[in-house]
Amino acid sequence: MIPMVDLKKQFNDIKDELFHTITEVLESSQYILGPKVQELERQVARYHGVSEAIGVASGTDALHLAVEALGIGEGDEVITTPFTFFATAEAIMYTGAVPVFVDVCPDTMNIDPAKIEEKITERTKAILPVHIFGHPADMEKILAIARKHDLRVIEDCAQSFGAAIGGKRTGAFGDAGCFSFYPSKNLGAFGDAGMVLLNDPSVAFRIKMLRNHGSQGAYRHESVGFNSRLDELQAAVLLVKMKRIDDYNGRRRRNASLYNRLLTDAVTHPVERAGYTHVYHQYTVRSARRDEIQKRLKENGVSSVVYYPIPLHLQEAVSCLGCTKGDFPAAEEAAQQVLSLPMYPELEEDAIRRIADLVNNG
Repeated sequence: MIPMVDLKKQFNDIKDELFHTITEVLESSQYILGPKVQELERQVARYHGVSEAIGVASGTDALHLAVEALGIGEGDEVITTPFTFFATAEAIMYTGAVPVFVDVCPDTMNIDPAKIEEKITERTKAILPVHIFGHPADMEKILAIARKHDLRVIEDCAQSFGAAIGGKRTGAFGDAGCFSFYPSKNLGAFGDAGMVLLNDPSVAFRIKMLRNHGSQGAYRHESVGFNSRLDELQAAVLLVKMKRIDDYNGRRRRNASLYNRLLTDAVTHPVERAGYTHVYHQYTVRSARRDEIQKRLKENGVSSVVYYPIPLHLQEAVSCLGCTKGDFPAAEEAAQQVLSLPMYPELEEDAIRRIADLVNNG
């Protein structure tokens, strides 16, 4: 069996260091927002070239608190993509704001900047692009639109830790960059964890309060907040992996390069635009015969996953938005064609060759 992700292999490679750092935390008796969290925040901020990185409980919370802290709320509109995990829209709706969908580019499956301005209204407050599968969205065009219309930009970087455009990493372009450290991510914890990146000290101050019940401490609560604190054990795990993140991403890119060489025109390969650095959180191909290929892989012990089979605008949970089939044809076509193949740093060449052979020879 070839799994989508083999977290045990990664664990075995670093388990001695993990056990040591976890023991340090246990012996310290500091389990919430302690020195490991602070050190992780410093390292992630430095890695991305931003002034603030704030640890929170999950990637969903990172998005939610960023939207909230930027003053977006009831009746406001946030432009985003329909081709993403549900948390992207969910985080907007938590605040009472309304997600407004824009179709995607057929090649990268990221939000199409050419279609954003037609969706801007007097209620629009922000654009929330998602760097889907690890390929950055077109931030130059998105930021130009945001400046023109005085809009905030919140990046959903759940799948793009280390991805870059012209050397500048995702999460450092907008007003806030939101990361998930879910275990299967490029930088993954041993449970839920997330982080918000910012350069605005006033917004950072607001997020630090919101993650801690609206309090700066000493049991004084200036606002109603949330319980969204990153714990020390997760931060300790992430610090061990953080020192290896460029190596992990480099190995993902090498695996993707091998896939690209081996796979024929039986499928459409993922693209990497010039000047962009794709970190291949997922290696996602496309085919009109997707279901047939997935069935063949399963019969031969190879995992694969469809991310995502139903675009957000067709999800029952957001039927209140009044979207219908046909509204976003590029996203709908992607949902019918995409298939993510096994991808992780420890994936071996023989396994990639076996997978490619099964995909090619249907």
